[in-house]
Amino acid sequence: MPSFDALADEEFCYLTTRGRVTGRPHEIEIWFSLIPRTRTLYMLSGGGDRADWVKNLRQEPAVTVRISGEALQGEARLVEDAEEDGLARRLLVEKYERSPGSLSGWRRRALPVAVDLA
Repeated sequence: MPSFDALADEEFCYLTTRGRVTGRPHEIEIWFSLIPRTRTLYMLSGGGDRADWVKNLRQEPAVTVRISGEALQGEARLVEDAEEDGLARRLLVEKYERSPGSLSGWRRRALPVAVDLA
């Protein structure tokens, strides 16, 4: 398995949740930031808590995250702590913003979600 540092540099991850209605796996491709030392992965939901994947993980927090072909198990949660909220937003914008201010609206409005990887 590649190091968590190497995985953190990847462009996308694939998050699989269990469908809250069907019970079937539901996979999305999404931007992420990973803190290797804590094994915490952050994502921002542009659709807030209305996004299907967020509704799914609220019902069943056990998820799979695939990065560069590596499948990792984890527990998803909405970020509620103000300090962690700010950290998640900052890390994602720093990783993906190509021009200053281009992601400012997304940074402000999106819902931060964390996955604590096993």
